[in-house]
Amino acid sequence: MVKINGKEEDAAGKVLSEYLQESGYSLKCIAVERNGEIVPRARYGDVRLCDGDTVEVVSFVGGG
Repeated sequence: MVKINGKEEDAAGKVLSEYLQESGYSLKCIAVERNGEIVPRARYGDVRLCDGDTVEVVSFVGGG
């Protein structure tokens, strides 16, 4: 299990970009932290989620 934004999810074994797309995130409007480290957008396709990982996905919201 992978803890994503505080919720346990069965995402172990998935590539980060695959998980994000399946979950409906727009890759241009988010930042991802995995186990306390920022994941560069260029590496989303290289990072495989593992049991015990903690992931935070932050969406950017514009406004004024």
